Amino acid sequence: MSTPTPVIFIHGLWLHAASWAPWIDLFRGAGYEPSAPGWPGDADTVEATRANPDGVADHGIDDVVEHYAKIIDGLDTRPILIGHSFGGMIAQKLLGRDQAAAAIAIDAAQIKGVLPVPLSALRATLPVFKNPGNRHRAVSLTAEQFRFAFGNAVPEAESDELYERWTIPAPGKPLFEAAAANFDPHSPAKVNTANESRGPLLLIMGGRDHTVPEAVTRATLKQYRHSSAVTDILEFPDRAHSLTIDSGWRDVADASLAWLKGQSL
Repeated sequence: MSTPTPVIFIHGLWLHAASWAPWIDLFRGAGYEPSAPGWPGDADTVEATRANPDGVADHGIDDVVEHYAKIIDGLDTRPILIGHSFGGMIAQKLLGRDQAAAAIAIDAAQIKGVLPVPLSALRATLPVFKNPGNRHRAVSLTAEQFRFAFGNAVPEAESDELYERWTIPAPGKPLFEAAAANFDPHSPAKVNTANESRGPLLLIMGGRDHTVPEAVTRATLKQYRHSSAVTDILEFPDRAHSLTIDSGWRDVADASLAWLKGQSL
């Protein structure tokens, strides 16, 4: 019998790795070997991570990339990476380094070279950027801020429930690094988009996403124009940034599985 292909789920800012639990069950049932390791400093549970925000503070993009690279190094075969938001950026960086067999980047944070900065994205990240000192701190969202940044396409009651269940403090540093990416020749937000030998990539976007509007994802796709490697894009027009955790998560997960099957993975 063949060994199941490993799948690593990578969360983004403000969500705990445990939020991938339904995806893990689905992918395991589909024959994969899934896991969802947290970021550096994440505790094992939402409650424990909330209780120690200093544990996640001041970790930047490179810290997170190397954290997952070490996990990948411990595997017998290159995994499939599925990342949401900043997790989608991390997945792209690792794919560009040929450390993954394929990647799915869902509402991925902007990489170096992406120019659009929609007003809704600025508002969604204002809780971090309003204080320059937050670069070295962990920042939590209020339920109202989460509603705008994540839950604007679901009923308010569902947004509030997701907020209570899954949100954790997030390091501000990755956002400051991404914001300065196009002015920094050595930005950690840079991805090797010209890699011809990398595995296939699927970019998924939510048409109602305030945090990573579709203009950002479409601009990300253009960054890959110099590579002949497979780069696909898929839109869920009525979905927002909570699309991996809200009541419609299965639609996104099933589409991800279908795409992987189409790539013979």
